[in-house]
Amino acid sequence: MADIESNLAAVRARIAAACRAAGRAADTVQLLAVSKTFGADAVRAAHAAGQSAFGENYVQEALDKRAQLSDLALVWHYIGPIQSNKTRAIAESFDWVHGIDREKIALRLSEQRPPSLPPLQVCVQVNISGEASKSGCAPADAPALCRAVAALPRLRLRGLMAIPAPAAEGSDPRAPFRALRALYESLRREGLELDTLSAGMSDDLEAAIAEGSTLVRIGTAIFGSRPRAQAEAPRPH
Repeated sequence: MADIESNLAAVRARIAAACRAAGRAADTVQLLAVSKTFGADAVRAAHAAGQSAFGENYVQEALDKRAQLSDLALVWHYIGPIQSNKTRAIAESFDWVHGIDREKIALRLSEQRPPSLPPLQVCVQVNISGEASKSGCAPADAPALCRAVAALPRLRLRGLMAIPAPAAEGSDPRAPFRALRALYESLRREGLELDTLSAGMSDDLEAAIAEGSTLVRIGTAIFGSRPRAQAEAPRPH
């Protein structure tokens, strides 16, 4: 297993350095450890090193891990594409959801969130680079979707999430993050109470933080290369 404790320290140092370069306090950026495809032992090791928030893409894998780690105080974020037949399990078992890109999914999550739990904290996913292979709503559709999500009773809209395309050689790596922040700020000016920009991963966290990211999703730089691939089923439209 990768040396998770030292890797976490290195990632935290990168975040702190990026914040300093941007004139920001280090505590304005939350670290989400993306533990998908890694076992409960890796999550436990990260928790022992001070990490409490973990991101998962695969529902059943996450539920299995959650059961094995029920003795720990962890915050679970669902960050993958959301299939309609998985919304109940997500609504019942996660604290955050980062990938809402359709009103239908938001409605199901709100209806299926148990009243005994706090509202589900959610971000709307924006396909900021316009990639056909990526989930997320078009930037032009984000305002209407955000307003619809914000009106739902068992959800709390926190902000926007994006997975920009890797920067092409010679292009500005900050450009997609800048576009995402501009959209975020325009929504705030409209009166939406947003506080979260979920953007930046192992290879581009510095560019994301420079453009205002408040939450970076880091997997490889913490846990190492993924031990196995897991295919996702096609998502119903």
